[in-house]
Amino acid sequence: MKLKPDFITQDVDDVQFMVPLGTETFSGVVRSNRTAAFIINQLKQETTEEQIIDALWNAYDAPRERIAGDVHDILSFLRGIHALEED
Repeated sequence: MKLKPDFITQDVDDVQFMVPLGTETFSGVVRSNRTAAFIINQLKQETTEEQIIDALWNAYDAPRERIAGDVHDILSFLRGIHALEED
């Protein structure tokens, strides 16, 4: 899976903003905290949910189960706004 190219991000201080360009399925701005921004940045190249969990687990001191839940929630949200390309 990968973030669709018509969604762009911009980091301002500790907040990441993501906006769609020319998409008809979602219009708005997504404001992400550090964890969500980390996940979104992982999605800028082809990856899997398990690879994102591994990367987040290696970067942060948190229980793997909690990380997996956070990744699942963010991916579900991104699927809901049609921001992901998936095979």
